[in-house]
This record gives sequence, C-alpha cells and structure tokens, in this order.
Amino acid sequence: MEYKRMPIEKESPEESGYDTIRYNLAESSVTDIRFKELSISLDDLKIEYIPHRGIDSLRQNLVKDSSPLTKNDVLITNGAAGALFIINTSLLSKEDHLIVIRPNYATNIEVPLTIGCKISFIDLSFEKGWKISADEIESAITPQTKLISITTPHNPTGTIMTFQEIQDIISVAEKNNIHLLVDETYRNTCFPTTYPIVASKSKKVISVSSLSKAYGLPGLRIGWLITQDQELMDRFLAAKEMIYISNSALDEAVAAHFYENKEKFVTKINEKALANFYLLSQWLLQETRLECILPQGGVVCFPRFKEDLKIDTGKFYQVLRDEYKTMVGPGHWFAMSDSYMRLGFGWVDQDTFQQGLLNISAAITAAQQ
Repeated sequence: MEYKRMPIEKESPEESGYDTIRYNLAESSVTDIRFKELSISLDDLKIEYIPHRGIDSLRQNLVKDSSPLTKNDVLITNGAAGALFIINTSLLSKEDHLIVIRPNYATNIEVPLTIGCKISFIDLSFEKGWKISADEIESAITPQTKLISITTPHNPTGTIMTFQEIQDIISVAEKNNIHLLVDETYRNTCFPTTYPIVASKSKKVISVSSLSKAYGLPGLRIGWLITQDQELMDRFLAAKEMIYISNSALDEAVAAHFYENKEKFVTKINEKALANFYLLSQWLLQETRLECILPQGGVVCFPRFKEDLKIDTGKFYQVLRDEYKTMVGPGHWFAMSDSYMRLGFGWVDQDTFQQGLLNISAAITAAQQ
C-alpha cells in the first residue's frame, strides 16, 4: 500500500498550530475535556497488556440497552479511524469493489483508494438535500462488491437518515450478501439520534463510533466497531492484534471511567453546541451570500457560496486565515469544490463562535469580485 497524507490531516488545526488560530471553526468535535474534569485516580492501575478485544465493562456499556447486542459484538480500536482501517483492509483487496457515499469523512474514502480496490461513488448533492438513495446504491452493485459504506449523522453536512432510509439500505445489503459499514461517529451529538445502533438490526451491518467527536476525548484515541457476525469479528480482531495487539491500558481505563459517568458531561456538551447552533441559524438567515441545509445531527454543517456570487475562493480562505485568524474546513478536504466549507459549531464558546461567523462574512466581502 502506498500511503499519502490526506489534505484534511496535512492542513488540520493541530498540524497548523492551535496558537495560530484564534477562531477555530474547522474543528468537527465538541470541546476537548481536561483530565482534571474526569475526577479519576489511576494510582493503582497496572500498566499491562489488557484484553485484546477491550475492557469488558467498556464494551458492555457501549451496547447497554441495545438488544440483541452484547459485549462480544464490540471491538475497541484506536479511534474510529483505527476501526475504519481494520474494516477496509480486512474486507477489501484490489480485486474487490466498494460503494461509498461522497462527500464523506476522508478516511472512508482514502483508505480504500490506498488499497486500490474499485470504487463507485454515490455523490450526494445539495439540491437533493444530501439524501442517500438506496436505489442508487443498489444500481451500483457488481459481482465484486464486498462493502457499502455510509455515514449517518453525516460528516460534513450534519444531515441524518431516517430509520426507514437506513432499513432500505440494509435490505439491499442483505439481499446481495454485502457488508454495510455505518459510520455513526456523531450519534446523539447535539441532537438526539432516534434510531438504535444500526449494527443491532442486521448481521450484515458494521457500526463504527468513538469518544472523539461527541464527547471531547480525541486524545484518548478510543473508538470501536460493532458487528453481530462473529466470524467477521474474528477477522477484525486478528487485524487489530497484528497492528497493535491491544489498546493502551491508560486510555481504556480513562475511557471506561468516562463512559460510566458520561451523563455528567453530555448535558453540558450538548447545551453548548445547541447554543452555537442557534447563533449559526441566525447568521445564515442574514448571510445571504451563502446557502446551507441546516444540520440535524452532529456539530458540523456544509454551507456553500451561492452560484451567482462572484468570489475568489482562494483569496477568501487566505484572508480568513491570515487577516482574521479564522479557520474553516475547505471543500477539498472532502473531495468537493472549495465553494463549500465545513463549519464546526461544537468546539468553541459562544463569543468566539459568533465572532468567527462575522469574520467569515468579512472575508467574503474582501474576496468578492
């Protein structure tokens, strides 16, 4: 495999330097939690190999009240990115075929590209409300199709599928004996997700999520994959063991403690995100040079410049960054035109977020032709 760095990683705030960005609207997660907020003592923790599948209590809590799922259906991974890497490299070879929606979180596309498999992109559109069509997916199936890959709540648009829409795609996967990967990283983030963990609905489904985006713990590097297919789980576990055996004992101990007490944090996290969502909604009503489908899940949205707006997009991003110390996620991070931008509304406080939005408006004015 020939690895190439992804633009979203090369140009990320952490690579650019957080101290160079005053108004960080590029972040796609909620505010990072400080260790002292967790009220945990690790003095008695033994720094040893831990169970390769992950700590039992964490795995059990992740699927609590999600019948028929049990801890045996859960594999703890090195973030959601680690889960996606394991799934794609376990299921796909150069001879295989993948169906994946676009735009998407970069790893869902770049890892299969690196593998060299054949790919059919289901291109979502603003005009159709970023809706995913089961009929389009089914029409793209070939005898070599091994995996269908979708994301809901969706990154970067913040749209969310209905349960019936998901069920329609599950039916397509089952009928054609194809695995369905559902990236659920933004599940219950800011807005409640009304359908159950998708892997609970079929043995053909693999669900993925993490503690990074929804809970503000990206530095722990804790994610997971869920599948009822135990033969497939053995393959995923073998892949994990070959790559890094198990997760860090420190990371999983902190993750298990947090997840047992997550309700202490979730209300505050979501209240902050909802307050910024209100500011976003009001700003979009006034900023008529942009158009956007308001998000219904997660803490991101994907507005675009209106088609009749004459603007130098390169100058817009340059002015925004250099003069206003403000950062958003340009469209090319998601294999889209830079007339689109991803805005994150879960990471910064209200005053910072509001000023960041005003800075976007000022940069648009500066870049208009």
